[in-house]
Parts: sequence; C-alpha cells; structure tokens
Amino acid sequence: MNQEVGDKSRRRFLTAATTVVGGVGVAFLAVPFISYWRPSARAQALGAPVEVDISNLEMGQLVNVKWRGNPVWVFRRSEENLEQLTQIDNELRDPESSVEQQPEYARNAHRSIRPEVMVLVGICTHLGCSPLYRPDETPEGVSRRWVGGFFCPCHGSFFDLAGRVYTGVPAPANLVVPPHYYVSDNTLLIGEDGEAA
Repeated sequence: MNQEVGDKSRRRFLTAATTVVGGVGVAFLAVPFISYWRPSARAQALGAPVEVDISNLEMGQLVNVKWRGNPVWVFRRSEENLEQLTQIDNELRDPESSVEQQPEYARNAHRSIRPEVMVLVGICTHLGCSPLYRPDETPEGVSRRWVGGFFCPCHGSFFDLAGRVYTGVPAPANLVVPPHYYVSDNTLLIGEDGEAA
C-alpha cells in the first residue's frame, strides 16, 4: 500500500514537472515567433509621423520630406497665388475637391489648414510618377491658363498650386493631401490628424 502511495506521488510530481518544463519550452519558442510578427524599427519609422520646421519656409519655396516612403511637399503660397486659385475653377476636373483625396479639414478652396502653407503627397494620381514643381514658368505643352503648379512630364498631367488636376489630362484625381496638423506656429506634423495650432 505504501508503494502505491509513493508511485502516485512520484507520478504527480513527474506530471507537474513535465508540464512546467513543457510550458517554459513553449514560452521560449513562442517569444521569437511572436516577435517575428511585430514590425521592424525600419517599418515603424516608415509609417511614423514626420515633423517639419516651417519657420524658414520662404514664399514659393518647396520642401520635400519623406513619409511612408513617399515624397511629401510643403510649400508656401503668396496672396496672389491664393487669389489665382479661384480664377481657374472651370479648367479643373474637381475644383471643389469632391473626391476624397484630402482630410475633411482640407476640403476648402485652398485645400489646406492654413491658406498660405500647402502639404501634398508628391505622387501623380495617374501612374505614380512624381510631378515637377513649376510655380512660375508655364511647362511646355500646357496651352491652358497657367497660374503655377505641378507638371508630370511622363504623361502630361498638370495640377494647380492646390494640387487640383486640370481637365483633359490622364490623371483622374487631385493630388493627395496627407493627414497633418500644426504642433506649433512653426512646426508641422505630417502623418497624423490633430488639433490645428
């Protein structure tokens, strides 16, 4: 009878010990497996918001930053540029920005939070080329009224200084306005929606 009690105790001990060792082994195997599914630091950085200092951004100057692997343009428009935006509505495919290519707070005539500062993803909505910034000179081949903007030489699409596409060109929609907000008067955060400063 003593032997039976000893055998049961030994069996229980061995079962418990095996369970504990097996559990620890599963945990050691699970940690690398689970961490494999987490995004790398590089992947997190590619999707992370980008801070842009606009304190020295001059009139007409374009700053090119990278967000999620895409070029994002930040540039300053003059009062004259803003007035001219309203003069070419009949030349544009989507002058009211009806197609959702911008956050709700940028669905206005100038497609920005602050009228003078424009933020655009620098990728043509046709085939993904990067248009050229032409704030003053009329690009060759553009026969319409030109008030400054962007010209895609690959396939001939062109956009105004609010990133709105002209009619009769291959690009089907306006340039994308990324989520952004002002952290302070001179600091812009691209990649997140927030309260405008």
